[in-house]
Amino acid sequence: MKFFVTGGEGFVGSHLVEELVLQGHEVTVLAFYNSFGTAGWVDSFEEEVRGSVRVVHGDIRDYSVLLDAMAGHEAVIHLAALISIPYSYQAPRSYFETNVLGTHNVMEAARRVGVRRVIHTSTSEVYGSAQYVPMDETHPLVGQSPYSASKIGADQVAHSFWASFDVPVTTVRPFNIYGPRQSQRAFIPSVIVQVLSGRPVISVGTLTSSRDLTFVADAVRGFRTVAEKSTGLGETYNMGSGFEVSMGEVAEMLGDISGSKISVSEEPSRVRPVNSEVERLWSDSSKIEGEFGWKPAHIGIDGLHRGLEKTYKWFENHFRRAGYDPGRTLV
Repeated sequence: MKFFVTGGEGFVGSHLVEELVLQGHEVTVLAFYNSFGTAGWVDSFEEEVRGSVRVVHGDIRDYSVLLDAMAGHEAVIHLAALISIPYSYQAPRSYFETNVLGTHNVMEAARRVGVRRVIHTSTSEVYGSAQYVPMDETHPLVGQSPYSASKIGADQVAHSFWASFDVPVTTVRPFNIYGPRQSQRAFIPSVIVQVLSGRPVISVGTLTSSRDLTFVADAVRGFRTVAEKSTGLGETYNMGSGFEVSMGEVAEMLGDISGSKISVSEEPSRVRPVNSEVERLWSDSSKIEGEFGWKPAHIGIDGLHRGLEKTYKWFENHFRRAGYDPGRTLV
């Protein structure tokens, strides 16, 4: 198939693009424009993969760019978004412009060029703190941050284009993806980079909140599996490991993996406003398993440990590259 991937230069997107190419698909990446002409993690691909990826620079806020670049593709996977929750408190309008209006532009372009498949990426943050666990797709949506509110809006835009215009949209809602290449803004890379730099005290946010952590290789396989099929139109599917763990436990596991006893300190700037903190996320992913046969390979405490080991090993070899700064602890 000919895939058009927005945000394909980022953490999850780059892993997905590699997977699609290795499975024999043709891939075009819409990478956020910058004056250096770089394409994020795509530039780090092995030549056999990089040479098979077409890169178009642009912005999902620009409809005309999307319309031109998307023409001739069979399927769209929409990953591009502003995702840092702390920055959404500082620049909420940017999140609504990128995540809501940008998603509208993606859906309208897909409608105009007549693609056969659109995968829209949601986030577990749209649920807010769990009102019951495990959380299925009928759980209420609660915008506890400008980021989550913008993603709720984006999800509704995607669904409306299916309901109103028959755009063949399926929404995938991943729970807390982690792994190699993740931005230092996230909890796991932040802790790892600080540990590897030899900091005696690791600065973190709240340690009591719990998450359902999904290893990136599992998530990528889920996106590909859904994208390659034609069912599930107009539906939303959770994609998580089905395992709940606190951030304190994750920090302890990373200490064990690193072979050092780490001491952590709560950094006030990393803690969300009290009414904005999502205390608990735990996925019920039975719907995606029933429809598409997807199950994560990294499950339970053992699976999480394996995923964290792979992540830590990657950062050992890459954390000093541009973008990872041991002295930058604010995310």
